[in-house]
Amino acid sequence: MCKVSDFLDISFPKVHIQFSDIKSTTYFGWFQAMMRVKMVLKSLLNCFVNFVFGFMSLIINGDRPLARIPPVKNPIIFESASSLARKIRSRQLKCQVVVEAYIQRIKEVNDLLNAVVSYRFNEALDEAEHIDEMLDSGDVPDRYSEKNAPFLGVPLTVKEAFSVIDQPNTSGLVNRKGLMSDRDAPIVANLRRAGCVILGVTNVSELCMWYESANFVYGRTNNPYDVRRIVGGSSGGEGCILGGAGSVIGVGSDIGGSIRMPAFFNGVFGHKPSPGVVLNSGQFPTAGKERDCMLGTGPMCRFAIDLEPMLRIMAGNYGLSKLKLDNPVDLRNLRYFSIGDDVRLNLVSALDPELKKAQEQVRTYLETSLGVTVQRIQLHRLKYSLDMWFSLMSNIDNESFVNLMGNNGPKVYPFWEGVKRAFGMSTHTVPAIMLGMIEGLDKLMPERTKRLLEKLQRFREEIENILGEDGVLICPSHPKLAPFHNAPFLYPFNFAYTAAFNILSLPATQVPLGLSAQGLPLGIQVAANKYNDHLTLAVARELEKGFGGWTAPVGMGLHHETIEQSRA
Repeated sequence: MCKVSDFLDISFPKVHIQFSDIKSTTYFGWFQAMMRVKMVLKSLLNCFVNFVFGFMSLIINGDRPLARIPPVKNPIIFESASSLARKIRSRQLKCQVVVEAYIQRIKEVNDLLNAVVSYRFNEALDEAEHIDEMLDSGDVPDRYSEKNAPFLGVPLTVKEAFSVIDQPNTSGLVNRKGLMSDRDAPIVANLRRAGCVILGVTNVSELCMWYESANFVYGRTNNPYDVRRIVGGSSGGEGCILGGAGSVIGVGSDIGGSIRMPAFFNGVFGHKPSPGVVLNSGQFPTAGKERDCMLGTGPMCRFAIDLEPMLRIMAGNYGLSKLKLDNPVDLRNLRYFSIGDDVRLNLVSALDPELKKAQEQVRTYLETSLGVTVQRIQLHRLKYSLDMWFSLMSNIDNESFVNLMGNNGPKVYPFWEGVKRAFGMSTHTVPAIMLGMIEGLDKLMPERTKRLLEKLQRFREEIENILGEDGVLICPSHPKLAPFHNAPFLYPFNFAYTAAFNILSLPATQVPLGLSAQGLPLGIQVAANKYNDHLTLAVARELEKGFGGWTAPVGMGLHHETIEQSRA
C-alpha cells in the first residue's frame, strides 16, 4: 500500500538557536541571532516547498511516482562505447545485435521517460547490417579503419536542437513543428564519419533556455530515478535516456549548465569543453560567434572512458589541435582546489547536506588515494556569477529572444502570451514567456553592466592565476538534488554553479558520485584552465574508479562485474 511519505520529500533542518544569542545586547550578537533565524526560516520554507510540490505530484500523478523503469536484462547495455567499438570490430559482437539491444531498451523505458522524441530505428538497423556485412567480408575501406572510425557501430542519441538529417529540429518551439533537417550539424557529421549509428533525437526545453525539459511540441521528460522529478535542461532528454540506459553516448550543448545539470540530475558524465574547440554551428537557436566564449557543445556519456574519444571526434580538424589530450596526466602532480560547500551565491539555494558530504568524500578520496592536498579556497566574486552571466548574455546577444519565440516571423508579445497562458491558450511555456518579459533589462542599466563585466574580467584573471597549468577545481554541479517537476520556478537561479564556468570560459566536467538516501544522483564538477580539458577528464576517470560512476536507478538489476569490465 502507498504511503503519503513515499511521495513527499521532507527533511527538517538541524538548526539550533541559543537563547543567549537572542539575549545578547551587542550588535554582533543580534546580527548572529538574526542570521540564524533567517537560516531557520529559509530551511522551513524549503521543507514547505518540497511538501507542496510532492503533494502536487501525488494529486496529479496518482500512483505513477511508484512506476519504475524496468531492469536491464541485456549485458550489452552495460558495455562502454569504447568497449562496444572494440568488440564490434573484432567480431565478438554483431553491430545489429548492439543496435537492436538499444532499440529494445528505448522501447522499454520511453513511455515513462519521454526522452527520445523522434526515432530512426529502421535506418539504424540498415546501417548496422551494412557495417556487419563490411566487417564480415574483411574488405574494410580506409574511411572505416579504426583510426578514422573509432566508434564504428556504436549507438548514439543527439539533442533535438542539433540538425540531424530527416529528423525534427524544433527546439521545442511550436512554430517550428514539422520542420525536418536536410543536413547534419558539423559535430553530428563528425560522429557519423566516426562510425556512430544514430538512434534518434532527444527532448529539450523551449528554445533551450530553461532547466526543465518540457515544451508544447513533445511534452515533459521524466527523471529515470524518480519520474516525479526533472531531468534538467536544456539537454535534459539526452541526460535522461543515458541515465535510463537507453543510450551509451550522446550530444549536448551548454551555455549556462545545459550539459552539466542534466548529467547531474540523471547520474551520468557530461563535459563542457574549452571555448573554440568544438563547432557550435548546426543547432537552433543559432549559435553566433559572439556566443562562442560561453556556449560549449560536448559529450554526454554513462562511462568516463568515452568522454575523451568523443571529444576528439567532435572537435575534429576544427579545434583538436588546441587541446592537450595526448599529454600524459600524473594525478599526483596536480594541484587540487575545492569551493562551494561554504559559499552562498546570490539568490541561490543553500547546498544540500548530502552534496556537501559527497564533496567532502571526494576531497578525502583524492587525498587518501593520491597523496595530494585538496586546498579549500574562497572565491568571493563567485557569489556574483549570476549577475555576471546575465550581463554577459545581454552584451553578446544580438538576436532577440522574442524574435526567436516567433521563429523570426510574426512578432510575439510576451505579456500578451502570459495572459493567454493563464487561460491555456498560448503555445509558449511559462519560462519562455518570462524570459521574453525580462529580456533587455540589463541594457537599461549600462553602468551596472559595465561594472559587472569589469568584475568578470578580474574574476577570470583570479581563477586563471590560481589554477595555472596544473590545477583543477572541485565545485558543486547544482545546490539541490533533482527537484520535483515545476519546482525550478521557485529556484530559477540555481544554475549559478554551472553558469560560473561559462562566463569564465573554462572547461568543466560533471562527475556522478552514486546515489543519495532517496535514490537520486549525486555529483560534482571538475574544472581547469582553458584548453586543459585533459586534466578534468583524467580526474573524472579517477573519481569513477573511486565512486562507481553511473549507478543504475533502483530496481534496474545492476551487473557490477560487467560494468567494471567495460570500463577497463
